[in-house]
Amino acid sequence: MHWRAIIRLFGLLLMLYSLSFLPSLALALLYQDGQWLVFLNSLMMTASTGLLLWLPNIHANSELSVHDGFLIVALFWALLGLVGALPFIFGLHLSLTDAVFESISGFTTTGATVIAGLDRLPQSILYHRQQIQWLGGMGVIVLAVAILPLLGVGGMQLYRAEASGVTKHEKPTPRIGETARVLWSLYFGLTAACALAFWLAGMTVFDAVGHAFTTVATGGFSTHDASIGYFDSPLIESIAIVFMLAGAVNFAIHFVVWRDLDVRAYLRDPETRVFGLIFFGGSLFIAASLYWAGVYADALSSLRYGTFQVVSILTSTGFGTATFGDWPLHIPLVLVILSFTGGCGGSTAGGIKVLRVMLLFKLGMRQLLQFAHPHAVLEIKVGQRVARDDVLLSVWGFYVLYVATCLLLTVAMMAAGLDLESAFGAAFTTVNLCGPGLGEVAASFATVDSVVKWLGIFGMLAGRLEIFTLLILFTPAFWRY
Repeated sequence: MHWRAIIRLFGLLLMLYSLSFLPSLALALLYQDGQWLVFLNSLMMTASTGLLLWLPNIHANSELSVHDGFLIVALFWALLGLVGALPFIFGLHLSLTDAVFESISGFTTTGATVIAGLDRLPQSILYHRQQIQWLGGMGVIVLAVAILPLLGVGGMQLYRAEASGVTKHEKPTPRIGETARVLWSLYFGLTAACALAFWLAGMTVFDAVGHAFTTVATGGFSTHDASIGYFDSPLIESIAIVFMLAGAVNFAIHFVVWRDLDVRAYLRDPETRVFGLIFFGGSLFIAASLYWAGVYADALSSLRYGTFQVVSILTSTGFGTATFGDWPLHIPLVLVILSFTGGCGGSTAGGIKVLRVMLLFKLGMRQLLQFAHPHAVLEIKVGQRVARDDVLLSVWGFYVLYVATCLLLTVAMMAAGLDLESAFGAAFTTVNLCGPGLGEVAASFATVDSVVKWLGIFGMLAGRLEIFTLLILFTPAFWRY
């Protein structure tokens, strides 16, 4: 490991992140909500810590290895949780556990919370919650990759560790710094369009910007306890659906559409097509189930609430217009299954990802055909492209580790005092980055034991870093490198 180079990079990243406190500081002064000193102290502590890490290692310019990249990404996301928690500790006087849980939930775009009374919080604190989800949506490391090449820090190792899924080698542009800038430009453009649409639909400027941050990031934090349901507006819900779906589509496809000015690129992409079919099929099924169960009096209301909840869960956003855990019959279980599916690879959504689900399904079908035709040579294709064996092996390994992580977290949370329904709900909502769970954690994690919250923090980091990047740190072979 190139420890001095790693510490130097941590210093640079912390100094860079300290600038994110400036908008909250400005809002605290603008609204005179008494929190300006909270954000000034947070900024100074973060920047000075970064400076202390950077200065002694200013000349440590070793090229980063892939091992270094995995370590940097995993540790920096944990470090982000600590510095992002500072305003919650200083401003809301939360315990360290609660503050770190809220911060990690924000950066990982999970949307689970321990805070009640959002409508009464200072607006600068509310803005901070929304902003950390926006930064976490595309990934602070990817933002750093766009800027740090100018400072002489190689970025490819960080990009590969951050985007550790099956699409990690598919970049819109040949150069990694340019790729990150393209992705962030698209991300910013979608956020601006979403904020404008929310404002025109009747939100205040503050609510429009805050909800745009967490809609495109598929994060789910809101400035109101009732979430999107606070506005009780079909138009606002429709806008949220459009931009949640946009956030859950591979940003490389967005880039192709923008570059070629051809929306048919969405239809040509196999993963996007399947994602759309899951969305439409799931929405109709849940709406029909709600109507059949008599949850809502008419079919239109069932379609409205069913569609919104399907999109919110499928994209791992977690916005709520209803508590889906209270819905009867099979409906909560179907939504849990959708949360495991998640959005597309290369998006801000959580879950296993549609591309992996497609490959797993094709693997199963190939095995069935192999039994019927033992000597046949059967290829697995996604569109016109043949999936390589190493990719298929990686997908299978990811799936096994993903399910094992959820099951082990469920067992650990039950040992910490939760009942089966609540423990499973807490495990799947943290690993899938989903937000709302089942049972005791259907609306909030405020009442659960601190051990459960730390287990949830681990689950959120594992889900956000797509399992491999975090779990590899627990293998002896990694440290023998």
